[in-house]
Amino acid sequence: MRIWDSPLAEPGVLKNRLRILAALDVILSADKWPRVHRYEPQWRGGAELGIVDNGAGDDLYIVYAPEGVIIKGFDHLSPLSPHAGEEYGVWPGIYEETPKELLVYLEDNEMFEYEDVTFCIWRESGDSQWRTGEVENPEGLDDGSGFLLGRLENTPQQYADWAESYYDEPVHLDAVLQIFSGSAITEELIAALNPKRDAKAALEELDALGIQESRA
Repeated sequence: MRIWDSPLAEPGVLKNRLRILAALDVILSADKWPRVHRYEPQWRGGAELGIVDNGAGDDLYIVYAPEGVIIKGFDHLSPLSPHAGEEYGVWPGIYEETPKELLVYLEDNEMFEYEDVTFCIWRESGDSQWRTGEVENPEGLDDGSGFLLGRLENTPQQYADWAESYYDEPVHLDAVLQIFSGSAITEELIAALNPKRDAKAALEELDALGIQESRA
């Protein structure tokens, strides 16, 4: 295995950003199916789950487990996709060195589509480095990690610009900034971000996701 040498935030920073993006999507869409960012704080077995799914065939799953953190990404246009070669199969080196105690979270759940993967990164509990396998990629083919992980690095302005286009509604930048900065999410803040949203229903969802508690 090798150290992941591309910029990637600390696990706690990533978790906070996932919660922020999930909260924003809860507010901007009363329906669950269009939401790109989701977070499940009580997923299973003491593990938490973050999801980024753009609905166009690309997705990112981040499992926070007692054993550590594992990230599985799939860019359907990547040459490393199992569907891209003459023979179907996971690209050599992606999973072979992944710690079994982390990999089992992906293997045991059909929602992940285990073989739909173009990169896998992990960080075992107590480790100070993100790691990945010795992927056979001498030509430096794009695995989609920059594209997918880059979504977690968006600024409030970038998120607001994306959300306006995606949800086809004006997005109040100041409200986005407040949520990014960790402000408590109130009915007034929800109304500023999405006047059409049932604020009480949104707050119930946010409570269920544990997002409000994380800001207390």
